Amino acid sequence: MIRPALCALAALQLAVMAATAHPVAQGAMEILIGPDSITMRARVSTEEAYVAEAFGHPSAAATLDDVWQHHGDYLINHLHLTADGSPLAAKVRNIAPPANTSDQQVTYDLSFELPAGQERPRSIVLRQDVLNEFIFAPGNRWEATYIVRIAQQDRPARDGLLFTSREALTFNCDWISASQKTASGLDKGGMALAFFRHGIWHILGGYDHLLFVAGLVVAVASLWDLVKVVTAFTLAHTLTLTLAVLDIVRLSNRIVEPMIAASIVFVALQNLVAPERSRGRLRLAVAFGFGLFHGLGFAGGLLSAMAGMKTVAVAIAIAGFSLGVEAGHQLVALPVFGALQLSRAYAKRAADPERMPRWITRMASSAICAAGLAYLVAALR
Repeated sequence: MIRPALCALAALQLAVMAATAHPVAQGAMEILIGPDSITMRARVSTEEAYVAEAFGHPSAAATLDDVWQHHGDYLINHLHLTADGSPLAAKVRNIAPPANTSDQQVTYDLSFELPAGQERPRSIVLRQDVLNEFIFAPGNRWEATYIVRIAQQDRPARDGLLFTSREALTFNCDWISASQKTASGLDKGGMALAFFRHGIWHILGGYDHLLFVAGLVVAVASLWDLVKVVTAFTLAHTLTLTLAVLDIVRLSNRIVEPMIAASIVFVALQNLVAPERSRGRLRLAVAFGFGLFHGLGFAGGLLSAMAGMKTVAVAIAIAGFSLGVEAGHQLVALPVFGALQLSRAYAKRAADPERMPRWITRMASSAICAAGLAYLVAALR
């Protein structure tokens, strides 16, 4: 494959990614701890490799195989593993490129050798800063997250661990007889908490969802209106998020992302040109209808990252993530609603008590509409 063709492919991939508002590449890892070595199988998204290649190499690679090779070298410099406090060097043992055009993952087999005389480690700590040096937008950097399955040799595995740059993973080894080990490999509470935090951060870094929620909130008149519209949005996106992760419903990003952008423009324009329709049943239908597409946007790479996970683990991950998404929404919705209520209380002292609230709604909706149009243009390119 010649260099221009590769550049065109990478440019197309990056253009699709630029149309999204979530700079998070998601993958999965399987880690096996032996008495003298540690092996890791990392399934990373092609998105992750393209981003690292586009921003990390001054000149384009000649072939896709060069991209995969470069990313293997990149990974061993950004995955940090220590055994009993001693850092371990990584080696790439094998690279399995995507099997076909629909496959969006590259598989890397890595090994970490313990120093001579340092066998049977007691504690393994993993840290990573993959893609963190690359800026997606001002104040919003790229990030890679992984769903991890980790096991000590001849022991039950711990499943469903979430590995992000914000928090290290620690695994304590126990080299007593395997027959004495009967504990479950799934930490349900820890997994739920990890995905809850991930959901919050996903929303706080997802400008499109924040803009849509803000567009809904600036038009509400009471706490009951807020509860109804947020509940409709919650039910819708939780439904499609669950269906997408279970591989029951899937839509291309070429459909989902423009629809999410269009939802921002629609609610903002509705606030501006038909404010009387920005409340009531029509607004609830709008929140629910567009919420279905937002749920598909939330799913992102979770589907492929969760491949092979147990049903109970998938359920916990979806529930924790959805609750985190809602917490993220409320971190935006409640302050916006509170500010609007304060403006209304202050405006009651004026000759025209509705003038200030109307002005605030129009200004906020105009700004939201402009941002939504920018996203829509990017999504349609």
